Amino acid sequence: MITEREVFQAAENYDSFYLYEEEGIRQRIRTLTGKFPGVSFLYSVKCNPNPEILKTIAGQGLGADAASKAEVLKSLDAGIPAEDIYYSSPGKTDRDLEETLGKCTLIADSVREVERIAAIAGKTGTEAKIGVRIHSNVSFTGGKSGASKFGIDEDQFFLHLPEWKNREGIRICGIHVHLRSQDLDTERIAAYHRSVLELAKRVQEELGEPLEFMNLGAGIGIPYALSDQEVNVDRLAENLQASLGKSFSGTRILIETGRYLVGKNGWYAMKVIDKKISHGTTYVILHSTLNGFLRPSLAQLIRTYAREEHPAGSEPLFTKTDAFQFTAFTREPRTEQECVDLVGNLCTATDVIAEKITLPRLEPGDVVVVNNAGSYAATLSPFAFASLGRPAEIMIR
Repeated sequence: MITEREVFQAAENYDSFYLYEEEGIRQRIRTLTGKFPGVSFLYSVKCNPNPEILKTIAGQGLGADAASKAEVLKSLDAGIPAEDIYYSSPGKTDRDLEETLGKCTLIADSVREVERIAAIAGKTGTEAKIGVRIHSNVSFTGGKSGASKFGIDEDQFFLHLPEWKNREGIRICGIHVHLRSQDLDTERIAAYHRSVLELAKRVQEELGEPLEFMNLGAGIGIPYALSDQEVNVDRLAENLQASLGKSFSGTRILIETGRYLVGKNGWYAMKVIDKKISHGTTYVILHSTLNGFLRPSLAQLIRTYAREEHPAGSEPLFTKTDAFQFTAFTREPRTEQECVDLVGNLCTATDVIAEKITLPRLEPGDVVVVNNAGSYAATLSPFAFASLGRPAEIMIR
């Protein structure tokens, strides 16, 4: 947890800001690499592309799961080698493909994209070693999968594979499967891994040669609500090693880290700007709530309008209504508690981050901090709203 000194030191210069803890990120990396020998991990750049975080990731030898051309280039700038960057997303343009060819491993997301990569590589007289994202026939929970915008349906992949094996300009050397993120059920993730491995065995048989890499996807989730339990990474690692056996001895096994590295090592801080009482409700007005960190405000909005007590999540925008906890840092000790609504300084009534929350009495100059702000926080928030500017992002070394 960040300290009061760190919060107020940053508050001297900024009215709203993110704090990231480098040592916490490094510790999470050590946990994964120590428990999964022989497995390579990819940092999910889209969850937080902050340059200092990327440098920390690169310094620990992790690769990158990039979701855009910009993320490929940011990963290279941070020091991640091209052979450790995997570019997977739907809807890549020809320019995206042309400008990243040779700077990463391209993961084709559609039948047309396989053909487009082959044509672009052919023009340069090269052969592109690519991966293919497969939309498995088996869902994450073990049932029959439905339609998806991501990847090539398993049956379509095997239908086209014979012609792709002989297609000039490309060589299929790996697969990528990703069906769900932010799952905390260890046994369900392990079963998913086993399902992907069975699919990979069939791909190898049809290719007639070993896969160079296999990306199991399924980023490791983090607990948001106080009642959530961490994924048991020890158990997950044991299950994976048992499932791998000797079937993929020459294959690079990749797992995406999802929010696991950074999610719990980031906080968002908002300075108290004003305070007022209206018809018995005490409003504490903070600097840049909805426009600084969207997810807590969105959780509050869903809590207000959802008919269900526990509405289903929709990642990465919404996990659950009690996904965030608030801490008050006061400039002087106060024993009084008060029930308040935490709101922002936008000209919209939906700019509410918490209602009827009990905190120590707050006054202008104090700071409210919300946790779970390392992943899908700054990257999702509408900083342009009202032209109030972007909150600072600070790495605690």
